[in-house]
Amino acid sequence: MRHPILAAVLAAASIFLSAPAAAHDHGDDQKAVLVTGASSGIGRHITERLASEGFYVYAGARKQADLDSLNALENVTALRLDVTVQEEIDAAVEAVRDGGKGLYGIVNNAGVFIGGPLTDVAVEELEWIMDVNVFGVYRITSAFAPMVIESGGRITTIGSISGILAGPFGGHYSMSKHAIEAYTDSLAAEMEGVGVAVSVIEPGNYNSRIAEAAQARMQEKSQLYRNQGSPFAERFEEWIDRPWDRSAYKAPDEVADAAYRFFTEDEPLRRYMVVPNEQEAGWTINQIIREMVQLNAGQAYRYSREELVAMLDAALNPETPAE
Repeated sequence: MRHPILAAVLAAASIFLSAPAAAHDHGDDQKAVLVTGASSGIGRHITERLASEGFYVYAGARKQADLDSLNALENVTALRLDVTVQEEIDAAVEAVRDGGKGLYGIVNNAGVFIGGPLTDVAVEELEWIMDVNVFGVYRITSAFAPMVIESGGRITTIGSISGILAGPFGGHYSMSKHAIEAYTDSLAAEMEGVGVAVSVIEPGNYNSRIAEAAQARMQEKSQLYRNQGSPFAERFEEWIDRPWDRSAYKAPDEVADAAYRFFTEDEPLRRYMVVPNEQEAGWTINQIIREMVQLNAGQAYRYSREELVAMLDAALNPETPAE
């Protein structure tokens, strides 16, 4: 994911070379949205859905073949954009400004996955996943926020139900997605005062390339994932050697639909959990309930079951006056 730092002028030049302005000619009233990590999977589906619905999409990708493919879509301009390279981000900001449409929205989608024992995986690998999944979101939002604020627009980040759930050997990814949950709530509270809506979209298991890329990285850098004599070695080997092909999962059309809803609903939600089946919904909602019970169990001001149910009712009906 990480590339040598490029001079800003070269990054800017690469963007304009990959996205000829003459290829897309639209009216100034068209709402523009930036989608990072748009080359495949969820990002590609969101790009195609928004563009087909009349949005103008600035689609971020890193490889020239992906840029060319994205540029072939109507209502899309591809931007060479690695969310870990500030020079490319700065150049992308200039490209969007020069596009003359402003920026109504951001979809922070670019993300990566790694896993392994939390006592074994090297810190540099944790730094890598955080650099993309957390700092990348922070960089992109910070850089493009002035344009979104100016338009009174909207910002969403593709989180995961792993931002609620956490299990063995998935901790590094879950840590990054838990961070996005906190980031979303704080950013929403700040942006509310300037008229910008903020959400997080939390997908379950859908078809994408993220798992296969993760397996290849973990195998290639195996010395960074396996401590000699680790008590977790056997379980981890079984975990990493299992099939990682996600083609049996549904295409992420429902995730793209959630993004479209966020940008078009009069009252957008803070959270859009999007899962392919009832089982994954149950896992996630039950985990939230377990955490509530755990928090309540050992504290001095413990609430009764009736009081907890009253809190749930109040959350479900926030506009109902309290008795």
